Amino acid sequence: MWVWFHKLGSPKYFWGFSQRLLPWLGAATVLSLAAGLLLALVYSPPDYQQGETVRIMYIHVPAAMMSMLIYVVMAVAGAILLIWRMKMAEMVAAASAPIGASFTLLALITGSLWGKPMWGTWWAWDARLTSELILLFLYLGYMALYNAIEDRRSAGRAAAVLALVGVINIPIIHYSVEWWYTLHQGPTTQGVRIAGSIHPAMRWPLFTMMIAFNLFYALVLLKRVRCLILRQERDSAWVRELVSEK
Repeated sequence: MWVWFHKLGSPKYFWGFSQRLLPWLGAATVLSLAAGLLLALVYSPPDYQQGETVRIMYIHVPAAMMSMLIYVVMAVAGAILLIWRMKMAEMVAAASAPIGASFTLLALITGSLWGKPMWGTWWAWDARLTSELILLFLYLGYMALYNAIEDRRSAGRAAAVLALVGVINIPIIHYSVEWWYTLHQGPTTQGVRIAGSIHPAMRWPLFTMMIAFNLFYALVLLKRVRCLILRQERDSAWVRELVSEK
């Protein structure tokens, strides 16, 4: 496992590995997303309190989950970069930031769409909403810092430090509904509690959408990392050979 981890840190090895994985990952993403949308929009019943508005949950919850997960991935990649100076870790973090920002924005938008009929307002300075908004600013700050420094090594290290500092916001988002009084729904749909708190007719569509969002992130991440590899390794002999073959 440790040997494979170090091999994966090689841009050339990562390119070959991702090329073999992409077709399978793409097919799994399309199938799971199609199944999730079908279950969520057609077969799942309306909620007895929220009515059809509950269908927003099938987008909002996975998007919010991914917004936090991707930032943790960036923080871990940043730590690997600072400790082992692994170039692939920098690329993974840099490629993840726009994807994570998109999921965070999607979570905020769908949360507002849900909040209007439930709370009577598009936005409230709720603890979870505010900390999720801060997460969006952290993503934007990471991207701005990474692109503001010309030297790639310095940019990667500086952005890695920001990611590690900002990761403290993740437990704040997760536990905000328990630590403070908040309008946001409690943790009935988080972690293992989901199994006993949601009817199976709603649970399985939500699980399927969570899987689809994770696969979608992995698919887009691999594609973005491959683009960064070509850009940063364009002077390498193996990249020149690859381009000449094409």
